[in-house]
Amino acid sequence: MAFKAKLGFLTALAITALLSVGAARAEPVKLVGFGDSLMAGYQLPAGDAFPVKLEAALRAKGHEVEIANAGVSGDTTSGGLARLDWSVPDGTQGVILELGANDALRGVAPEETEKNLDTMLTRLKERGISVLLAGMLAPPNMGPEYAERFNAIYGKLAEKHGVPLYPFFLKGVVTKADLQLEDGMHPNALGVDAMVQAMLPAAERFLTSIKAGE
Repeated sequence: MAFKAKLGFLTALAITALLSVGAARAEPVKLVGFGDSLMAGYQLPAGDAFPVKLEAALRAKGHEVEIANAGVSGDTTSGGLARLDWSVPDGTQGVILELGANDALRGVAPEETEKNLDTMLTRLKERGISVLLAGMLAPPNMGPEYAERFNAIYGKLAEKHGVPLYPFFLKGVVTKADLQLEDGMHPNALGVDAMVQAMLPAAERFLTSIKAGE
């Protein structure tokens, strides 16, 4: 092969390799928002659901990310555990796990909620999927004894499994009527915006940790 032809061939190979690396780097991190109506976007247009708006906020910050909405209204931790394996597809790199609010509203024993969440975290870890655990607080009408047992679940599990904890998923919304639907429990579109902005720093750290582990 002539020198110039050989040089051109090697140059083409180098460019192809660089383009391949660039394409690989451009692959978005695949996340799943796994939860109940608070994740699903209860009574809201699909575009106003939390995973959609969080994805948009992260992309605006320069992150290549895709967040699938695996929220199911009315879901308890028992329901979440039952559908976990098929709701979180292969290829998922991270899960924002938000469940427990319906358990508390129904007075489910906190020990049962903890057991279900513990099993979910174990299964996701076994699949090599990172988790950002979103905490919940028991409603005041359940009483202080129940609240003490329930509210401690998330910190305990985050420490046990070595996962990051976002302490309260409804931060910035729960006491503000103008950010809630008429039921006084679910966020409206503005409420979802407030939740996204509150979680954004934690979500960015979560993405960074996933990328660092690649």
